[in-house]
Amino acid sequence: MLLVNNPGTWNAVWWPLKHAEWHGWTPTDLIFPFFLFVVGVTTELSRKEPWPILKRGLLIILFGLLLNAFPFFWWGKMEDPGATFLDRVVWRFEHLRYMGVLQRIGIVYIISAFIARAFEMSSHQHPKDRIEASALRRLSDPRIPIFSIAVAILLVYWFALGFAPLEPPEVTVAAQIDRLVLGEKHIWSSSKTWDPEGPLSTFPAIATALLGIVVARWVRAAKVKQLTIAGVLGVGVGWLWGLAFPINKGLWTSSYVALTAGFACIVLALFIWIIDKKQKKGWAKPFIIFGLNPLVAFIGSGLMARLLSVIKINGVSLQAWTYRTLFEPFFPPHLGSFLWALSFVLIWLAILWVLYKRGIALRV
Repeated sequence: MLLVNNPGTWNAVWWPLKHAEWHGWTPTDLIFPFFLFVVGVTTELSRKEPWPILKRGLLIILFGLLLNAFPFFWWGKMEDPGATFLDRVVWRFEHLRYMGVLQRIGIVYIISAFIARAFEMSSHQHPKDRIEASALRRLSDPRIPIFSIAVAILLVYWFALGFAPLEPPEVTVAAQIDRLVLGEKHIWSSSKTWDPEGPLSTFPAIATALLGIVVARWVRAAKVKQLTIAGVLGVGVGWLWGLAFPINKGLWTSSYVALTAGFACIVLALFIWIIDKKQKKGWAKPFIIFGLNPLVAFIGSGLMARLLSVIKINGVSLQAWTYRTLFEPFFPPHLGSFLWALSFVLIWLAILWVLYKRGIALRV
């Protein structure tokens, strides 16, 4: 996510590092659903009590809002040339984007964790001495109702969106609800009329996490075969569903959920096979370092990126100045833009390496 969110220039980005413009998908479109899928996996593995679940989710949402608001004043042009600093602060909060990546993660985590907890608790209420053991396991397996809820969400969402236009983006049912619930001043500024993390599309995102919960036991037990089969089925279902309900990240369509959950299973199976089965672990060290403090990496990199946009040198942002000075003169546009993004990632790898060496893990 750090790599694709921080190119040297948006005018020169290789297609695998860009989101699909609307319908369809690219490798970049797999990143966010992988986040939510793993949120589901870790939710099942951690099994927290109600208050820690709520506290963690609300803190993630709060961090997302603060990241959206930073640096807590508007640094761009104002309609009133005589606007004061206080005017810029007020304008910033009057146009604060309510939703975002962390907000969606927090909401999805709270809801999916409570669903998992409810069915996990109910599965222990059957009298073990009255039912044969294997039949009991099948009867009380919480994955069955959780999977059923995920499928129901995806079917209802298909029904809700499928009988209305799906393009252009601003006319969809999801976009109309974004404007109604959030208000046009609090929607993603790049789109202005709809939000890619809007209220309605958050429901199928919950299904993404629930599917992660369903396969969590296979991850714990390193069941490569089961994960691979589930992954292939998910990709196949997503592709076929996409013929009727297009694969679309902005709408988080049901076909997109199935496709990306399938790919997540395949990637997890591949990593489990390489790292756990074949014991080839050395190459994964950078990912372990990032994985120890993912929230620090996401929030810290977001703050850094915003500062690089706010700070000006000779009338241009510090981000643009560093790209134009250190990369643009020496490399072709796409390569230079990629190398700037890679440098950004390596800076954060170095920062997180210090935390890793000191055994510091900042979590909520």
